[in-house]
Amino acid sequence: MFLDVSKRQPHQAVNPPNTMRSSGLCRLKRDDSALTAVIEFLSAFALFLMILTAFLSLAQLQMGSNDPNVDRIDRAAVQGLDRLTSDGGWFVPMGSDGLDFTNSTPDWHLIDAVALDNGRVQTGLVNNGELDSLRIEALHNVSEENMALGLGLDSGYSLHLSIKIIQSNNSSRVGLELFSGGTERSSASASSSANRQFSQDGEILRVILEVHKGGKKNNDLYLSEVMIRPMSFGPEWIEIYNPNDFALSLRGWSFNHTSPDGANNLLFREGVVSGKSTVIFTGDSTSQSAENASQIIDLSQDSFLGVGSINLLADGRGVLTLRYTQIDEARPYDVMKVEWGGDTGLFTSLGQSLEANFNGSQVTWSVQSSPSPGDAF
Repeated sequence: MFLDVSKRQPHQAVNPPNTMRSSGLCRLKRDDSALTAVIEFLSAFALFLMILTAFLSLAQLQMGSNDPNVDRIDRAAVQGLDRLTSDGGWFVPMGSDGLDFTNSTPDWHLIDAVALDNGRVQTGLVNNGELDSLRIEALHNVSEENMALGLGLDSGYSLHLSIKIIQSNNSSRVGLELFSGGTERSSASASSSANRQFSQDGEILRVILEVHKGGKKNNDLYLSEVMIRPMSFGPEWIEIYNPNDFALSLRGWSFNHTSPDGANNLLFREGVVSGKSTVIFTGDSTSQSAENASQIIDLSQDSFLGVGSINLLADGRGVLTLRYTQIDEARPYDVMKVEWGGDTGLFTSLGQSLEANFNGSQVTWSVQSSPSPGDAF
């Protein structure tokens, strides 16, 4: 058998459709469209930012914080909290020629309020990695001004410190404030805060340090009890209570006593009252009963309070006023006063005192047959 090869058809290659090329062209077109859309969006957004910046400039506003004063306050809060919660702190006493660094000590919390007020203290609160309850309690012996100085805050800055239990195995302790004192944020022109938490003894404690530019400090003292007619040979005395958590310097404070026989004024240039405590001013410190007073200050040398037959507070009728003079002011203002005799209805016998009764912002006075010097509140 012979094959007729002449009738065979030549082999024809069949080319498949050019689908891959067409698909690539489509994708390229889509990519070009997407890129164009992105460019248009970015151009529009850039134009929007230019318009917004121009508007804010006209309105004298700023995008973000560019105020160097705010930046300084932020740094002060962070650095102050670090100094407060990194170690146990230190105290440098004042010597005859200035600060006595040779007698410095880390046990600042064992120093009384008067010595702390006359030296330099950095109030570290941490011992062995935990907040130390003894150091927290000792904060009552430190004034806000001395704490700010020890933490390295700039002049003109004030602070507020809060130490609070936010979580505890004992539900009754949740929310308990271990310390809360200093200048309130609302009275300052600018403020910043920093906080740190400690987990210890089944509780979580939060320390918040606020640093303010300016602000009105809480310079509050209460006139709480007065002895104008002591028993025989006993001293006259005045009780003052400090309701603040921080200690308060007596510089700028004064007593004024007026009676039909004349007036007497005493301005304090030194001294300090611990936070949440009382101080007794007396005509004789050797015979004065103090109870729980943090300290006794003898005013016999100032001829303001007497003892025994030396009667310097009027028995019959008189007024005792507690005053404060601001640093930038010449005239004092009356903080609190008590008046007895005359038409006041307050008349005391020997051994009776006049005691203040506080009801919110209202204060009334009453005669007490059992005086309690040093036990205010």
